[in-house]
Amino acid sequence: MRRLTLALLTLSGLTFAHHGVASLGAVGLEGPGAPLESSSSATLPEGSWLFYTKLDSVKWKKYSFSEFPDQKDRSDFWMFGVGYGFKPWLSLYIFVPYNVKKELRDGGEKSFTSKGFADVSLMAVLGFKYDRGLKLLPKKESLEDMMDWHFTLYGGISLPTGNANKKGYQGEFAPDMALGFGKPTLTVGFTATKQFVNLPELTFTLDTSYLKFFEHKYNTGDKYKFGDEVRVNTALSYRVFKDVQRSLRFDLITELNYLHLQKDKENGTKLDDSGGDILYGVLGGRMYYKRASLGAGVKFPLWKDLNQQSQQQGAEGKEKYRLIMTFSFMF
Repeated sequence: MRRLTLALLTLSGLTFAHHGVASLGAVGLEGPGAPLESSSSATLPEGSWLFYTKLDSVKWKKYSFSEFPDQKDRSDFWMFGVGYGFKPWLSLYIFVPYNVKKELRDGGEKSFTSKGFADVSLMAVLGFKYDRGLKLLPKKESLEDMMDWHFTLYGGISLPTGNANKKGYQGEFAPDMALGFGKPTLTVGFTATKQFVNLPELTFTLDTSYLKFFEHKYNTGDKYKFGDEVRVNTALSYRVFKDVQRSLRFDLITELNYLHLQKDKENGTKLDDSGGDILYGVLGGRMYYKRASLGAGVKFPLWKDLNQQSQQQGAEGKEKYRLIMTFSFMF
């Protein structure tokens, strides 16, 4: 049986931690760069607020309707978030996702769209650095200090505020078209960031995380558990332009994002045509202007090893491309 991806919601959920954001003053112009998909090791300055929004627009590969009568067409995952720097080493965030998922049905003659707000998530980020030993991030750092290794530990939880029982086309049971998971999800992660001393235009970022799902019993009586996720991302950002007078900076960004998806379970039975391993590539750029940051890029699968790969459509690894856009503003 064809099994559509059941991890789509996670892309706009807790996998977001603290991606590259707007920065202040000289740090924004001279400091470390920030990726698009990976999380950086940046925390928010104490007492500062951040507004964040992101769009992950997915165009799915489609196949013969004789083989797949029903196919995913396009998904738009919006994320709106607010963060606050309680301490230089502690930032807290709240995120509200809004999803739009369109599929083609009955051999492409009809379409069905599911849209609405999904599960709200909360996130805490603890920042520290290595400078003659590990220490929490201080309130102020010089540009030279910014070139030390910086790290973060982050963790979060989603709340089941989205409609997990939202039904699919003609009232069918379709967890992948619902707007929530029905249960909290947990995530933990670690990042490392290094701005090179001999080449300060270049910044390296490592981001790894684990996302845990729990089984949910739907109104139909069915039980479903989404497969847990492991992500290992690396990124390089290179500052190609800066204008101190106008507080303007532009970076080029490239990333490799590895994703492991465990098999989903339906009524306690693992689904053989779900899960797998995918390696994505990301190309993009980021512009900083004063306290604002605008990023854009394209993400596409470079390699994949999906379970029963020929039976999956609309699953991660089966994208035609993903268009990533972010905007953040600090105040």
